[in-house]
Amino acid sequence: MYDRTLNTPETEIAARIGALQQALRRQGLDAALILQKADLYYYSATIQQAYLFVPVEGEPLLLVNKVLKRARAESPLSRVLPLESPKKIPETIRSHGLPMPRRLGLELDVLPANLYFMLAGIFAGAELTDVSGSIRLQRAVKSACEVELMREAARCSDQVAAAVPELVREGMTEIELAGRVEAEARRMGHQGIVRMRLWGSELFYGHLLAGPSGGVPSYLASPTGGAGVSPAVAQGSGFRRIRRHEPILVDYVFAYRGYISDHARIFCLGELPAELAQAHAAMLDLQKRIMAMAVPGIASGAVYDFALQQAERAGYGRHFMGAGAERIRFVGHGVGLELDEFPFLNAGQRLELQAGMTIALEPKLIFPGKGVVGIENTHLLTPQGLEPLGRFPDEVCLKPQS
Repeated sequence: MYDRTLNTPETEIAARIGALQQALRRQGLDAALILQKADLYYYSATIQQAYLFVPVEGEPLLLVNKVLKRARAESPLSRVLPLESPKKIPETIRSHGLPMPRRLGLELDVLPANLYFMLAGIFAGAELTDVSGSIRLQRAVKSACEVELMREAARCSDQVAAAVPELVREGMTEIELAGRVEAEARRMGHQGIVRMRLWGSELFYGHLLAGPSGGVPSYLASPTGGAGVSPAVAQGSGFRRIRRHEPILVDYVFAYRGYISDHARIFCLGELPAELAQAHAAMLDLQKRIMAMAVPGIASGAVYDFALQQAERAGYGRHFMGAGAERIRFVGHGVGLELDEFPFLNAGQRLELQAGMTIALEPKLIFPGKGVVGIENTHLLTPQGLEPLGRFPDEVCLKPQS
């Protein structure tokens, strides 16, 4: 019933648990309790309804409310146990010879308040503290296994982009083209869920925006927004019809076996206006410059500062990563199991880049009333700089007028 060839290898999970236990020692914690889906999958290889108790020493306990049989089939952990109620967690910990924690790490960046208070009652007397920073820093640096999955996700992103010229036609609505492109992605195995950590953030595949739609801002932490199909969504494709000689942004995430490739290309029916074509070329040049300077050891915020400086020198400062007051102050972000992982290439960020990080670099220009140009590729940070994982050409993809 369950395809075990898709499971995360036992050695991979053991290495992740070991690294987390080292982080617990550095923080002076006795244990961590993991609940959030992406973190739970990272450390246990399953997202069944469960609590993962990781002691600073010894084997972890995966305590499953639902579905135990599936959790045991998916997770390589040796202690995958039934849990009748969260109130039984202390009893289960003791029965397996583990001490109750005096200092317990929780994912306080995402844990709902009601769960926090419930756990405070269950672990009465323990100090509850935040372990999310350590988890996110660990997850920022990818293993060889993770990089291979992300390479496959990027290959799928390339295939999705290659399908667009055959699907787009003048007069169709953005939402119609989006549906056709998304069907191609789904056919290739897109998991249909794009996970984000930031509270209140949502995304469905990504943004497909034509012409002026590319200049419509939204609440999302993104340079683009789009009108969407209603104020209930307020982002993404809408019912505007696609016209010739305007930029068509296809900024889509491909999520393959949990792992993400964030990928944007500009398409056009006919030729782009010279102003926008030149602006796009400027962003491709900026991408090359960033790829060369973003090496291990550099502060992530310095990459944004460099990018902004280069955009201003080229005369595009007012349009870089948004327009006017709606401009965002980053030029890239980490990706992995979630779309918004460390590092963030944003203003003031001092996190030091490390080899093995995977970063979506997205220098874009927004022209209100005209659209968006620019690029986004998912990269692996190597000692030499950023290596793009995809291969689809970065230039504007033109479809001749028929």
